[in-house]
Amino acid sequence: MRSNIVSLLALLTIVVFSCSEDTVPYSGVGTITGRVVEAVNFEPISNAKVVLTPTNNTVFSDSLGYFEYEQVEVGDYSVSATKEDFLTSFKPVTVSLNLEVNTVFEMEIETSGNKPPSAPVLLSPEDNATNIDLAVELIWSSKDPENDTIHYDVRIRNDRNDDVQMIENLLDSTYVLSNLTNNTKYFWEVSASDEINEPVWSPSRSFRTKEATENRFLYVKDVNGNNVIFSSDDDGNDYAVTNSNLNSWRPRKNLAINLVAFLRTENFETQLYTMNPDGSNVFKVTSVSVEGFRQSELDFSWSSNGSKLIYPHFDKLYEINKDGSGLRLVHQTPDGSFISECDWSNDGSMIALKTNNSNGYNVKIYTIDNNGAILQTIVSGVNGAAGGVNLSIDNKLLLYTYDVSEFESASYRQLDSRMFIYDFVSGNSRDLSEDKVDGTIDVDPRFSPSEAEVIFVNTSNDGISEKSIYTQSIDDDNSDIGNSFDRKVKFENAIMPDWE
Repeated sequence: MRSNIVSLLALLTIVVFSCSEDTVPYSGVGTITGRVVEAVNFEPISNAKVVLTPTNNTVFSDSLGYFEYEQVEVGDYSVSATKEDFLTSFKPVTVSLNLEVNTVFEMEIETSGNKPPSAPVLLSPEDNATNIDLAVELIWSSKDPENDTIHYDVRIRNDRNDDVQMIENLLDSTYVLSNLTNNTKYFWEVSASDEINEPVWSPSRSFRTKEATENRFLYVKDVNGNNVIFSSDDDGNDYAVTNSNLNSWRPRKNLAINLVAFLRTENFETQLYTMNPDGSNVFKVTSVSVEGFRQSELDFSWSSNGSKLIYPHFDKLYEINKDGSGLRLVHQTPDGSFISECDWSNDGSMIALKTNNSNGYNVKIYTIDNNGAILQTIVSGVNGAAGGVNLSIDNKLLLYTYDVSEFESASYRQLDSRMFIYDFVSGNSRDLSEDKVDGTIDVDPRFSPSEAEVIFVNTSNDGISEKSIYTQSIDDDNSDIGNSFDRKVKFENAIMPDWE
């Protein structure tokens, strides 16, 4: 019995030692090195968690994305890299004796599987639509597969200039585009973005705005440092008719031929141009430039039938056909003073002039006939600034301004410029600026089409405040609250009015 027990113990010992040698084989160690980078641009990812399976040993990538495992037993492993905002990445690794195995994790952003929105479909207005109002609602549609919020950009171009208008980051698939120009073709396209993928653009569509309405008002506004001519109806609905990249001013409309003449800077010279009321068909009339004291003080005039124009060139007054032909010297000032303003009477028999020296002073206002002979002097021998000459349709009245303060300075600042009407029959002038606010000036007056009113610019005499266009009657209304010319603001932040 004892010998059996001893034999059994010996057998168990052999089995135990045999099993121990099978389950714990040792074949040496190696090293795992690697790097964690972004899949798209291969920028390093720091502080990524790198886990070795099945040991579950963990290390973190350094500032350059590198990591290392030392003394790893020979064998097959799985290595994973994890980082917030990135998809977890796995790599199989085989460690060999005394060797270094290297692996690189190219981690994709967590949203890499996200799909972009569909290209916007432009719904309204229809492609190549015509007669569109100057304010139009643009409508489009787009869908996102994951129902992500869609952000839209709208790009607008036109066939008049190289301007590109961008309306950005809209969350609605509609937009009201306003302040358009008459008789202009617009091109529009829309992009959709889920702010994960690249924006997707729609095809371009176009529409054309309606023809210009019979707006009776023209004036000038400052846009990006340039004078821009605007057309407006009686309610103040206006639109630009000249390019904001060009300096254009002093519009004068002729109803007989439905053209607008204006001044524009070209190669550092001031030239006279014409255009349609909507700003199309611009034509350069002059080759001899329009010159004198200050561009902003220069003025010209149509003949009543629209066939000719007169304009100043320093001390000379020229007549020219609207097609640029037939340049003729009409008048030259006897004393060499500059002609700044002129107005041609409706019957063509008389021209009113305002002249001044090179500083804008020593002014004279007088009339000449069509051959340049002086007929009558209205203002002379005074100090201070004057201007705004405009004849009534019957040649009986002359509208002008004069700074009654008689102030003169190098900056041409005016302190108390007032509007006056001179009566050729009586020889008297009447002040129209009795209701003017103290500390302001009235400049650039014009008769209304009925000549019962005047339109003009009023602004502070500080020379820097905003300028606005006003209207008022030329006769007081004898109301119960006292005599009043009933002055009203017509257009804010605007100058150089023309009312036809």
